[in-house]
Amino acid sequence: MTSSIFVLIAVACLLELDTTYAFQFTLSRGIIAGPLLSLITGDLMAGVQVGVFTELLFADVNPLGGILPPSAVTCCAVSLALHGLCVPLYIAFFFGVVSAVLFAYAERTLRKYRIRWLVKWEERIIQTPSLIYRPVFISLAAYAFMSLILILLFVLISSPVALWLTEHLPEKAHLACKFSFIAIPWIGIATLISSFRLKAR
Repeated sequence: MTSSIFVLIAVACLLELDTTYAFQFTLSRGIIAGPLLSLITGDLMAGVQVGVFTELLFADVNPLGGILPPSAVTCCAVSLALHGLCVPLYIAFFFGVVSAVLFAYAERTLRKYRIRWLVKWEERIIQTPSLIYRPVFISLAAYAFMSLILILLFVLISSPVALWLTEHLPEKAHLACKFSFIAIPWIGIATLISSFRLKAR
C-alpha cells in the first residue's frame, strides 16, 4: 500500500467529520469528496465519476431522525484507494458501496454506546461549565480515529479480494460488472424522479 493511499484515508477521516460532527460545509457529499480525494491519487476523472455515482446512488436516503445513510466519503475513499492499487473502477466501486453500508452500521452501533458517555459528561458540565470543550474534542478525536481504523480495514480486507477478482473473473463477468457500473447513475436518477413525482402530488 502506497503512501498516497494512507494520505487519502487520513483526509477521508477529516471529511467524514463533516457529515454531522463538525464543519458541515457539505464536503462529505460524494460529488465533492470524490474529486477532492482523487487529487491525492492523481486521477481526477475517476474521482469525479465515483463522486457523481455515489451521489446519485445514495440520493434517495435522507439522514432524518435515526436514519443513517451509507457513508459517501467511505464509498469514495475505498473505491479510489482500490483503483489506486490497480483495481478497475467498475469493480472497486462495488467494494466502496459495501464499505459505505458497513460504515453506517458501525456508526449506528457506536452512537448507542456514546449516548451513555454523553449523559455522564452532561452531569459534569452542569457542575463545571468550563469542561465543555473536553468532551467535544474527545468525541471528534474518537470519531476520526474510528473512521481511520474502519476505512483502513475496509481497504486492507477488500484489496486482495478485488485484485483476485480482477485477475480471475471471466471476460463475460467483467462485461457484466461494467454494464452494472454504467447503470448506477440511471438507477439514482430513476429514484429521484419518483421522489419528485411524490412531492409534486
